[in-house]
Parts: sequence; structure tokens; C-alpha cells
Amino acid sequence: MIRVAVVDDQALVRMGLTTLLETEDDTELAGEAADGKAGVDLVRRTKPDVVLMDIRMPVLDGLAALREITSDPSLAEVKVIVLTTFELDEYVFEALRGGASGFVLKDSPPEELLHAIRVVADGASLLSPSVTRRVIEQFSARDVPASAPHPELARLTEREREIVAWVATGRSNDEIAAELVVSPATVRTHVSRAMVKLHARDRAQLVVFAVQSGLTLPG
Repeated sequence: MIRVAVVDDQALVRMGLTTLLETEDDTELAGEAADGKAGVDLVRRTKPDVVLMDIRMPVLDGLAALREITSDPSLAEVKVIVLTTFELDEYVFEALRGGASGFVLKDSPPEELLHAIRVVADGASLLSPSVTRRVIEQFSARDVPASAPHPELARLTEREREIVAWVATGRSNDEIAAELVVSPATVRTHVSRAMVKLHARDRAQLVVFAVQSGLTLPG
């Protein structure tokens, strides 16, 4: 059973999400909150598997609430999915840097939202290629120095560095496997090892580390 907390200041949105969660056999509502501060308190009290977090909220906005959750060691297993109005929302970049595991449009079909919850709860991340490209564009626009690599970058093997660079393009494991003519299982192994070495919470954070470190594909 996947326990999900809903944090959104719109009552109708919360009602729709909670109703959806309660109709599924493998999800249940851990609680709901109408602002970021109440959301953080809820998460600390209930420790859900997944949090559906709005960005624009009173008292404490979603980005600040996200950072409080992801920086708390006792909540290391909690995954946060950010609810956005537009896929290229200006806050997506900051949310990704803050440790969000995925993004879902508020007007997405119910099956897409449920898929996102299950994917993130399973330890993966939900990061579309278009969002990845936007993140890279944001880094370029802000002149984020590529000369400040992750302190553990040297621990990666050459193959792991290459795989991480591919991950930063937004490709899935299957797509990377096709490009490198290896099995998806091999790619998954390299990704997992790289995440452990770089202390990445999930695939989304691995993308951030890759871009910050200036990792690019060979050639």
C-alpha cells in the first residue's frame, strides 16, 4: 500500500486527489494540508511514501516545504512529486534542485497521476525529456559554473560517467541501452552505482549533479 499525503491550498484540488487515491487498491491517503507549513508538519507526523506538493501556497510555499522535507534525515524515504500548472513552470528548476522526485501537471489524466505515484514510490523518478532540457537551459541561462563538479565525481568509473551524462539528456534506461548497445539491466546497474557514489536521492537529483558537474557525452 502506497501512503500519499496531499498538500495544496485549493480545496477542490485536494478533494479530487483524495477521492482518486481512495478509489485505488494500492494507494491510501496519509493526510492532507492546505499550506506548506501544515504540509511539512503532516509529513513529519505521518511519514508518507509520497507527497503531492503544490508550489504556490500560503504561509510556506511548496519550494520551501520541499527543502525542509528533503533536508530532514528522518524523512529520507519520503518522495515528493511537485504539482505544476505548466510542464515548464518557472519553479520546476528550483524544485528539481530542491530534491523533487517528479513533476505532474494538475490537469493530467488520473491514470498519469497514479502512474507517477507508483513510479516514484518504487524508487524511480518521473522526469520527462522536455523538463530535463528545460533544466539544462536554466543552468545555461544562469551561468552556473561547470567548473564546480560534485565532490564524489572522481569515484565514478568512465562508464558510469558516460551513463550519467546520458541520464542528463532525459533518456530512459531502455533508450540509453539502445544507444550504447547494451542491456537495460546493465544501464540500471551503472545508474544505481552512480547514485550511491554521488549520494543522489533519485534519478532526478542525478540529473542535477550531472549538469552542475559539466558532464557531457563523449565526442
